[in-house]
Amino acid sequence: MEPIQSSLKKWLQNNQNFQENYSRIKQEVLADPEIKEFIALNPQLTTKEINKNLMKLYESKTQSKQCDRCPSFDKCINMIKGYSPILAVENNEIHLSYEKCYRLVAHEKQKDQQNLIQSLYMPKEILDAAYENIEFDLARKDAIRETSNFLDQIHAGVPAKGIYFSGPFGVGKTYFLGAIANKLKEANISSMLIYMPEFVREMKGSIKDDSINKKIDFFKKTDVLMLDDIGAETQSAWFRDEILGSILQYRMMERLPVFFTSNYSIKQLGEQLAISNRGGVEKVKAGRIIERIKQVSKEVSMFGENRRD
Repeated sequence: MEPIQSSLKKWLQNNQNFQENYSRIKQEVLADPEIKEFIALNPQLTTKEINKNLMKLYESKTQSKQCDRCPSFDKCINMIKGYSPILAVENNEIHLSYEKCYRLVAHEKQKDQQNLIQSLYMPKEILDAAYENIEFDLARKDAIRETSNFLDQIHAGVPAKGIYFSGPFGVGKTYFLGAIANKLKEANISSMLIYMPEFVREMKGSIKDDSINKKIDFFKKTDVLMLDDIGAETQSAWFRDEILGSILQYRMMERLPVFFTSNYSIKQLGEQLAISNRGGVEKVKAGRIIERIKQVSKEVSMFGENRRD
């Protein structure tokens, strides 16, 4: 706190009216109800000690105490943003210290919570999605019901199954993922949102810098995994079996949920996954992926108007 004291003294010394205002300021400080109470509670304080620490008393008087004069954290009026002054007496000497105000605590908690949502290539409007803003319509009633059922359970523990949202382009499937992720954040549950086509490219690029195993391990173990637009990516047997299959197998065994969005139903996705980039058909290997998807999620169909038009 020494730099603050020095700055305050310098300001006061450079003020042309300081000398003539000193007596008035002293009277105002000593007449302040909080300062009067502080002095009354510490009768051992001498007049010399009080005069010597007038700057500390003035500093305490002029600042907001636990946000009582600050409309928000961003508009904090205190010398140290987000910190509230505390006067104390130790060994008959006045000391001024600072503690975090409740708005700073809330701000830091919000930042920590924001870090619970991680994303690979998801747009900001999805990361800011709010469950309360989801509009109810009959075409999406099943999706809303299953989403509500999942969120109702998270305070007792994360359910073992997520949701596979299938339906046409633009009906709000990805928005549901963002809204769910933000609700999970409020419960201090981490989530990872991944746009599948870019995810495929990310994993192929990770082979070059040997980070692929570390990334796979992260996707395996995150509390809630969300894969957006599965089936839209250019398919390869390597990604299907070594990457996607490995992640889903682990999460199935550990009973960790996965959310999906897709323009394909699960049955149609199986047909899509069976077609390799070499032109062959591998129904058995695709079937393994589909069974894992069914173990970690529940399919819900979504319909309605295209909300992106």
